[in-house]
Amino acid sequence: MESRWKTSPDEFDPFMRKSVVLSWSGGKDSALALDALSRNPAVKVVGLLTSVTSSYDRISVHGVRRSMLEAQVERLGLPLFEITLEPNCTNDAYELAFRDALEGIRRKLPDVAHIAFGDLFLEDVRGYRERLLAGSGFDPLFPIWGLDTASLARRFIADGFVARVVCVDTTQLDATFAGRLFDDDLLADLPGSADPCGERGEFHTFVSDGPPFSAPIPYRVGETVLRDNRFMYCDLE
Repeated sequence: MESRWKTSPDEFDPFMRKSVVLSWSGGKDSALALDALSRNPAVKVVGLLTSVTSSYDRISVHGVRRSMLEAQVERLGLPLFEITLEPNCTNDAYELAFRDALEGIRRKLPDVAHIAFGDLFLEDVRGYRERLLAGSGFDPLFPIWGLDTASLARRFIADGFVARVVCVDTTQLDATFAGRLFDDDLLADLPGSADPCGERGEFHTFVSDGPPFSAPIPYRVGETVLRDNRFMYCDLE
């Protein structure tokens, strides 16, 4: 399926370049979305938007340390806007924090009218994003929506991106995948039930290098820890 992200007839007009803030998890789908947007002359990415769990000082869901996120931001050269969350926050609390972050974007980057997401094929997730932005003054963009995930995963590796699996949902994938590099060997080892990009939440990644980065991020692989009797996290330092 062709990627569908155009929201108006002038979306690709080179004289009507759109300023976009990208929802950034630090993982490969975010990096693929950034790469797709960067290749499009109709848009300019001017900021990143990341959910951070304040009590843990880590990227929400992925569990990556803030210091690692800051290293990404530095090498991408883009300002960061945070959705500040508490552990086990309710959906209402998330939406309030999301709206607060949008207000921060509006104050600092008043020309921005689009928030981009790295979603691939889950219609319910896309629909939720669209409802969340309805009436906010921001329109959603989905630059890699509908693209074949197996091809995307292979292209990610071939284009020189480097990522490591930092979280595994052990109800969907064996815990031993946590901490592995996202490479051709990993793709070959994935069971047929797992999406190659982990779109159903099978796994999450951290990107340490790739075309948009000014330099690789050095890090040490730490311990793996099982949380909530379900999610196996690999710590990066």
